[in-house]
Amino acid sequence: MRIISGIARGTNLYTLEGLDTRPTLDRVKESIFNIINSKIVDTEVLDLFSGSGAIGLEFASRGAKKVYLCDASKKAIEIIRKNSEKTHLENKVEIYNLDFKEMIKKIKGKKIDIIYLDPPYRTDFIITAIYELMEVGLINENTLIIAETDDEKRIINELEKIENIDITDKRKYGRAQILFLKKK
Repeated sequence: MRIISGIARGTNLYTLEGLDTRPTLDRVKESIFNIINSKIVDTEVLDLFSGSGAIGLEFASRGAKKVYLCDASKKAIEIIRKNSEKTHLENKVEIYNLDFKEMIKKIKGKKIDIIYLDPPYRTDFIITAIYELMEVGLINENTLIIAETDDEKRIINELEKIENIDITDKRKYGRAQILFLKKK
């Protein structure tokens, strides 16, 4: 795993051992960032289920102004800290060892431009997070939400029940389904 582009381009990242996390493959990450690259500079980004921090650090490397990295795992937070130091992007990131619901409450009132949701598969955390984010006002008409899942049909069915959210694009990369969402 590495940073693909930007000021930390080519930096190899530390990863988490074990099966509790599953890093987004470089080819998937590269495809996502090719789609949104023109929307990144000077944004504030929330990576709610950060794992190793690779996605959030990619945003920082490509010009995001501030990236909030959150994970409930202490091991993940240790890796994120090591990766932010290794990439020299510490000044662009804030790292939080919190449950995603606590994190949403903590940053209430911030202006978040891009939200990346890649929770553990086989959970309803994408749906729960979107409801919570909307409830505290962190999603507006300009917010881009990117969600990664392996249960496309179930997640899309649940998303379609949220009257204020539109699926603007979806891409499939092997097992991973990437959904691009906006508020209506």
